[in-house]
Amino acid sequence: MQGEGADRFLFPNDLCFGPNGLLYMTDSGMAAEDFINGQAFVDGYMDLDWDGRVYEIDPAAMKVLREIDRKIRFTNGIAFGPDDHLYANASFTGEIYRYDVFGEAAPKRVVFGNVLQPDVNPDFKGPDGMAFGTDGRLYCTVYNQKNVTVLDRRGKLADRLILDGPQPTNCAFTMEGKKLRVTEVGKGQVEEIDMPCDGLPLHLPKFA
Repeated sequence: MQGEGADRFLFPNDLCFGPNGLLYMTDSGMAAEDFINGQAFVDGYMDLDWDGRVYEIDPAAMKVLREIDRKIRFTNGIAFGPDDHLYANASFTGEIYRYDVFGEAAPKRVVFGNVLQPDVNPDFKGPDGMAFGTDGRLYCTVYNQKNVTVLDRRGKLADRLILDGPQPTNCAFTMEGKKLRVTEVGKGQVEEIDMPCDGLPLHLPKFA
């Protein structure tokens, strides 16, 4: 499945399933050859015409049902919250967006929070994969920030879980034991953090 016509997928990034069994996917909004040179971003990558998108897909029919949002600056992580709203982030702005995908035919983009910490580091940093805990908090890996940033139910900063490696890219709760496992590309490792809660149960795909 590659999308169709002008809406062909450019850089599919992350996905999750909803309580309705449908697939929700982020597309960062530009073909890799247009913003990556070797292992690095091209000069001026922040100023390119990014068209990051969020899709709703029927996995059984292999068909896009809705384009929920577009023109996001590098859409990345995605997850459903305990309120059954869809959450997706923008790596270049640090913002987490919330969408009422079940209450609105054309869900509006609502800024839920921001995970970037102010500092003088000139290197790129931004949110990547994320997951919700049963405590209702959002746990978001932040690439080049060396932490998992935690937002409470109101989208306010609750904590920053410091990591060993600088470049976390995704996270997931273990099935048992109240631990969060974090993939980290800088040192090529998986880190494990003791947590105060379990992960919010994930939804499964519906194929029938």
